[in-house]
Amino acid sequence: MSSKKPLNLVHLSTLVAVAILVGTELVGASWAAGWALGGLFQLDPAISRGIEIVFALAGLVGLYFFMRTAVRHEPIR
Repeated sequence: MSSKKPLNLVHLSTLVAVAILVGTELVGASWAAGWALGGLFQLDPAISRGIEIVFALAGLVGLYFFMRTAVRHEPIR
């Protein structure tokens, strides 16, 4: 059996905190951008919700790529 290194709790807690902070910023800002565009162009509420969802998914994708890079620079093992 190969032995695994123990978890580095300092790096792990840093990554969790960064994920919460950056995730809130990215997803919140992208969701708000979808809401603002729907209101600005006076779109139907269903279309506005669709735009909000698309923008929020784009924010989640951005968070995924950000966290992937963060874990590469702050390994937890």
